[in-house]
Amino acid sequence: MAFTPEELQAARDRLVPDVAASGLRVLFCGINPGLMTAATGHHFARPGNRFWPVLHASGFTPRLLRPAEQEELLAHGLGITNVVARASAKASELTAEEYREGGRLLAEKVARLRPRWLAVAGVTAYRVAFDDKHAVIGPQQRTLGTTRVWALPNPSGLNAHWTLATMAEEYGRLRTAAWEDA
Repeated sequence: MAFTPEELQAARDRLVPDVAASGLRVLFCGINPGLMTAATGHHFARPGNRFWPVLHASGFTPRLLRPAEQEELLAHGLGITNVVARASAKASELTAEEYREGGRLLAEKVARLRPRWLAVAGVTAYRVAFDDKHAVIGPQQRTLGTTRVWALPNPSGLNAHWTLATMAEEYGRLRTAAWEDA
């Protein structure tokens, strides 16, 4: 989908609402909305993003959801937010200050919503937002109150060294942990 300059600016200015509620099992957290997400208001909306297929393949959802069906996640105890609210064409457009401020605001959001797990889909974003230079994919030592944290691979199609199958395996590890600790 090609955007006019006016559509691009409107997308960059638009805030994408969270899909969230108190007491979720897992609050997934993207890096920031892409322009397609900002234009549609649906998280992980860019064709080629593997978030929705990975959620299904890992067992989080009983069927493959479309981005426009994102509200159905709540019925499964799942939600979506972002580290940084500002939309951009690429995550590389974000500054370290935006990540750190996003981490601070995310910690406040988690304190209010109290999900069992915060799953940050992008280990590099997690490292910068929470000043944890040595974080790796998987469960983290850090907690946000009683909320445990898991760093996941970024589902962007640009993250080619993670296949759909290997991402589904890692997301499945989180799913198992999120249901076992209930």
